[in-house]
Amino acid sequence: MSQISGFFGGKFMPLHKGHLYCIDVASKQCDRVVVIMFINSDEEFEILETHHEPELKVENRIRQLERVCALYDNVSFHIIDDTFCRTPEGVNDWDLETPLVREYLPHMDYVYSSEPQYGEYFSRAYPEATHVIVDEKRIHYPISGTMIRAMKILEEKEKWMV
Repeated sequence: MSQISGFFGGKFMPLHKGHLYCIDVASKQCDRVVVIMFINSDEEFEILETHHEPELKVENRIRQLERVCALYDNVSFHIIDDTFCRTPEGVNDWDLETPLVREYLPHMDYVYSSEPQYGEYFSRAYPEATHVIVDEKRIHYPISGTMIRAMKILEEKEKWMV
């Protein structure tokens, strides 16, 4: 009997309750879930130029994700360094990430996100997988990393972070 597998990836800047909800949904739908944090992307560097909060540092995000993924028997956590996933023009290219993701999950049944606009890439990169959009309208957790980074009050941020 084959296992049902799923993939969830991101920058997790910062890791928040919406991410945790997505991991939880995937863990209940799949026998095996691979969570991948992508580091050293252009977008990450741009964020870090203006945001210096401790929860955005790579080592803190790794520690948080290791802790969260360890809560689930069927979830594993990996890191992919985007340093070498750039076009000759120096722009991050998700298509260059695809074979790196495949090293951890050669076949996947589901790929998870909260973003419908990722569907075109996912259908090209992982054609065997169904794109599961979790909480697209952010009803369960009306938050995003962008929203948290824009918050000025620490207590408000902490309410949403894991």
